[in-house]
Amino acid sequence: MLSVFLDSITKPSELKALIDYKFSPKSKNKLSHQKALETDASKKKCYYYLNKTSRSFAAVIQELDDDLRDAICLFYLVLRGLDTIEDDMSLNLDRKVELLRSFDTIIYQKGWTFNENGPNEKDRDLLVHFDVVIDEFLRLKPGFQKVIAEITRLMGNGMADYATGEHRENTSVATVKDFDLYCHYVAGLVGYGLSDLFAASGLEDPSIADDKKLSNSMGLFLQKTNIIRDYREDLDDGRQFWPKEIWGNYADDFSDFIKPSHREKSRACLSAMVLNVLELVPDVLSYLSKLQNQSVFNFCAIPQVMAISTLALVFNNLDVYQRNVKIRKGEAVKLILASTDMDNVIAIFREYIQVISQKNETSDPNFLKISMAVGKIEQWITANVKPTKKSLIKTNNNSSSIFLPILVGLIGMALVQYFKSL
Repeated sequence: MLSVFLDSITKPSELKALIDYKFSPKSKNKLSHQKALETDASKKKCYYYLNKTSRSFAAVIQELDDDLRDAICLFYLVLRGLDTIEDDMSLNLDRKVELLRSFDTIIYQKGWTFNENGPNEKDRDLLVHFDVVIDEFLRLKPGFQKVIAEITRLMGNGMADYATGEHRENTSVATVKDFDLYCHYVAGLVGYGLSDLFAASGLEDPSIADDKKLSNSMGLFLQKTNIIRDYREDLDDGRQFWPKEIWGNYADDFSDFIKPSHREKSRACLSAMVLNVLELVPDVLSYLSKLQNQSVFNFCAIPQVMAISTLALVFNNLDVYQRNVKIRKGEAVKLILASTDMDNVIAIFREYIQVISQKNETSDPNFLKISMAVGKIEQWITANVKPTKKSLIKTNNNSSSIFLPILVGLIGMALVQYFKSL
């Protein structure tokens, strides 16, 4: 934990966010959730697996209103189980396809467990104890069950199609159309399901589930950003999700981008991938602007602001080809605390879009297209933002103040002493 504070030591606003987050009182929903788990061992086990398998969503799921919280927890665990089967390259293909295409019926089979995953599959323990997930799924309201089962059916069959070679060229995604379809299966459908669950809960207007294009874009924005960020990890693991229709314009082989001699082509390819994602931003903002319930808004907004900050970080950043780059924890916490209403979210998006615009170089072959994409986002923001809204992510306009180094040093010394005392 000390390293997290040290990463933000020169950014007082991030230090403040980390301290506020660490010592803030638990929310009403969080307290209600913890109380419910005290008397329900089966449900507690499900949330144990949620925390174990989710790096990003566990905390925000547990802040949701009561009925919806459990439904989305089970939705996540069911899809995580499905994804664990799809990801496991040690499984026999026929067996894998059989499981993917039948998983929507498996979740109704009490007592079903699965121990055929390879020993190194990171989430295999979830499937070994999947009977607990099924028991809790069957306790959900029928309306919630129906949504989860339908999305599981669609996603499982989509994954099976890709596993058997449909929409793929050898082991890679061939076209942008196929890239969109893959991301729809693994993330856009999650957007469908979440919107349907929001509507079924009564916390949001039923119309939120009607606009499938916006729901799909919410999922695609997260998935595509992660795919860009995870280039090196996927390359090392033998996975390839960038569409050849894009990267093939800049290299003969997908691994060429890690070569120092390929530097400028690598930069251009990265900007082409970011351009593909930027086009989704107006849809994301439109969707968020329709939400009415506070816990639902927070749940949806936080991952999206994390994604736009990550997109700004990876743009024109050749480190993507060498390692998995991530925003600082202090910056992430600051965004979490700021993502409380639509005006704040718009201000956050505007800041990171400006970062992308500033990093956009005229020598880049995609310069004009990126400028146009940024312009469309700015048009949406201009039509919806309150002109008096202040910046939410800039750290300090007077960084040259002689008092700042002193303040930072004192805070750093205090934090070091605090963590030594633990």
